[in-house]
Amino acid sequence: MGLNQIRAVKSRPWLAKSLALVLILTAAASTMMVQSRSPAEVDSPAAISVSALPVQGKEVLEQIRQGGPFRYEKDGTVFGNRERLLPGQKRGYYREYTVPTPGLKHRGARRIVCGGQKPRAPDDCYYTQDHYASFRLIVQ
Repeated sequence: MGLNQIRAVKSRPWLAKSLALVLILTAAASTMMVQSRSPAEVDSPAAISVSALPVQGKEVLEQIRQGGPFRYEKDGTVFGNRERLLPGQKRGYYREYTVPTPGLKHRGARRIVCGGQKPRAPDDCYYTQDHYASFRLIVQ
């Protein structure tokens, strides 16, 4: 921006506000475009073997197969996949379970999300250690 343009903006406060608004809206729009993903754009998550899960994750998988009991009230509730990082499915397909983190008094960020019509025998399960920012398919 040249000196004459700066002077023009300073002499017209409404112009400065308009430019600021345009910059804010442009930044917001570009952020939304980067973050939004259609179901077709979901990449296959990387895999993690059951043996590579933390001990607590292995315990949660066993609890899932047994149908509980679960430590947290939210365990076993529907996971909405709002982040669209998992393959697209109808609402109710995915359920989430907390993987406890030693030393924390709250749920922490670790979860296992399983999909399927039978919660005790899921079609597939995914592990996240960063509260749904990324997922890894759990394999045998």
